[in-house]
Amino acid sequence: MSAYLFATINLIRYFLASPTILYYNRQCRWWESRKPKVSRNFLNYISVTFVDKDGEEKQIKVPIGMSMLEAAHQNDIELEGACEGSLACSTCHVIVMDVEHYNKLEDPTDEENDMLDLAFGLTETSRLGCQVIARPELDGLRLAIPAATRNFAVDGYKPKPH
Repeated sequence: MSAYLFATINLIRYFLASPTILYYNRQCRWWESRKPKVSRNFLNYISVTFVDKDGEEKQIKVPIGMSMLEAAHQNDIELEGACEGSLACSTCHVIVMDVEHYNKLEDPTDEENDMLDLAFGLTETSRLGCQVIARPELDGLRLAIPAATRNFAVDGYKPKPH
């Protein structure tokens, strides 16, 4: 009994002290651990400026490893993201305003390019916000949000930030 209790306490200490998160895998019916996508070190932020359709700028701090779509939702910036970042729409289309920052981004995948073909107001520096991930070299990034999106929802559904 005491060995079981000792092992349980050590497991609890391990998971409370580490940045590992447990997820329940429904298909295999077991728990698995994964590292979080966002860095736990609160000093690892970059500065990103969003420019909305009216030209108003909002500067925010984004943790390293977070997508621009998630950052926009957490900071109440109107960036739609109808597919919630699953690369199945183009409603999180953003325009990188500086060519220098655009060249520092990873090349878009074929799937992202396919979705960008559907985007409203496509430019040479267009990207999907769900695919732009914060990295230290992107500090000072400026993103413009297009005036409209092509969302095929007909009932007026507007996804809420998550």
